Amino acid sequence: MTVALHHRVDGTGIRPLVLVHGVGSYLEAWDGVVAALEGDFRILRFDLRGHGRSERVTGRYEIDDFVCDLLELADREGFGRFDLAGFSLGGLIAQRLALTHGHRVRRLVLLSTIAGRTEAERERVRDRLAAMQRGEPASHYDASVGRWLTEAFQAANPELLQRLRERNAANDPGCYAASYRVLAETDLGDQLDRIRHPTLIATGADDQGSNPRMARFMHDRIAGSRLEILPGLRHSILVEAPDRIAGLMRDFLLFPDEAPHG
Repeated sequence: MTVALHHRVDGTGIRPLVLVHGVGSYLEAWDGVVAALEGDFRILRFDLRGHGRSERVTGRYEIDDFVCDLLELADREGFGRFDLAGFSLGGLIAQRLALTHGHRVRRLVLLSTIAGRTEAERERVRDRLAAMQRGEPASHYDASVGRWLTEAFQAANPELLQRLRERNAANDPGCYAASYRVLAETDLGDQLDRIRHPTLIATGADDQGSNPRMARFMHDRIAGSRLEILPGLRHSILVEAPDRIAGLMRDFLLFPDEAPHG
């Protein structure tokens, strides 16, 4: 089944880069990063199935559905082999694609990404999933803002927060829950030692969900990976620190021998 995906291709560079956003989000989440990288890359980004202006597919989603959607779109847009960056759920999709279609990936960037959850962490995310499945996206959003963004950023950007709230409210509850189930129930930690791609792993030092322990877990299992724990940041590093993320990505993807090791 081919899913109609709203997408954009930006940039004047020749190196292909594919960006994958997180659950409940949309391609514009990468705007700040793309603005900083478009001179060096040809960048493909898209709304995941059930998100934004992409087709709102009903029913149960699996991680491989997202992988297949991405590869079909990449083929249509002429992205044969590419650098791949994923945020949160997008990072899980990127992990899975690297494991199942590794020949398509040059370098891998995992931002605020999940792996190796403890039982307590699994229980917390199952509770959030249950709220989503009851059709409570607004209450999920309200409970999550403090985990996503620092208080100082929230106070300084009330209009942005309102736009994010409106976009979140526009999500289809069924599609949101179907996507969140994949995030909540997928853990590829026991397979990560099979990833052989050069990999950059980054997360906020104060991220509770995709926390530094998980980032170190991934770093320990992906041979030769690079780790960056970003002080003073929580989960939404694309929103709060796009220039910092773009700088890390540029150094890692274009100048790997000069980029600092974490």
